[in-house]
Amino acid sequence: MITRKLGATGPVPSALGLGCMGMSDLYGPPKDRAESIAAIHAALDAGVTLLDTGDFYGMGHNEMLIAEALKGRPRDKAIVSVKFGAQRDPAGNWIGIDARPSAVKTALAYTLKRLETDYVDIYRPARLDPDTPIEDTIGAIADMVKLGYVRHIGLSEVGAATIRRAAAVHPIADVQIEYSLISRGVEDSILPTCRALGIGVTAYGVLSRGLISGHWSKEKTFDPRDFRAHIPRFHAENIDQNLALVEAIKSIADAKNATVAQIAIAWVLSRGDDVVPLIGARRRDQLAESLGALALTLSRDDLAALETALPKGSAAGARYAESQMAHLDSEKK
Repeated sequence: MITRKLGATGPVPSALGLGCMGMSDLYGPPKDRAESIAAIHAALDAGVTLLDTGDFYGMGHNEMLIAEALKGRPRDKAIVSVKFGAQRDPAGNWIGIDARPSAVKTALAYTLKRLETDYVDIYRPARLDPDTPIEDTIGAIADMVKLGYVRHIGLSEVGAATIRRAAAVHPIADVQIEYSLISRGVEDSILPTCRALGIGVTAYGVLSRGLISGHWSKEKTFDPRDFRAHIPRFHAENIDQNLALVEAIKSIADAKNATVAQIAIAWVLSRGDDVVPLIGARRRDQLAESLGALALTLSRDDLAALETALPKGSAAGARYAESQMAHLDSEKK
């Protein structure tokens, strides 16, 4: 397995990480638990070391799932990345962000219990808490680093100014943010800032929630609990334009005897050795397809063809609902 270092001071995970969210939440109810664990096992056996989760994925369900999957395996063979701070009510509704120092330490304590581990490899606030200075949040995590409960500190969906402020308090391993052929806002100021400060990027949404996987169609319907129903890119007024972009990727994929998903993942891999894509595979067949991207090499002609077919800003609709976009520090200019 190819590896990539996350930032100047971060860990060295596999070039692809496994995003575990969909196994527990947000794409509908949890699926086959045995298959989810089998997919994690298959990833680990293939050399994937980075497992990404959040304490709010299934309200702890995802962390406990990972704990079960890691039983009997050497703890140091997995790099577990955890997001915290997103607050939800019993119905699963989002009710804000809490990244106060006291909340940091309480959330971490519960995470360690659910994961059945003594430490988290990368710990990060899921979003910027508008009521808590980022310096206070990072300082609290830094206290946990000193005590050995956290190995590295990360950030998620924050802008360049916040990244600089956080890095002034403690070294930051990586910024986790959506990055794909049709989500390239990170390239404006966030990616250059990360590179100037020696910070890596873990890219989620590399298949845009399945939209550019090659397996989506406009006839698909959503489970009532699938949050993609609220994402504008999947809405009726945008879906035709976005699926036309997928057809453009397919023409390039066919020429390379690859799948659409593999081309999309390979494109993110091509963005630099400091970028680690997270693949949201919930099943072993999805995982196998995604791992096939590692065997692809996109030539200059391939990259030029993708740039021509999918220029920046070509997707129709925003990557989140308007209410969520308004709270993303990464989207503020």
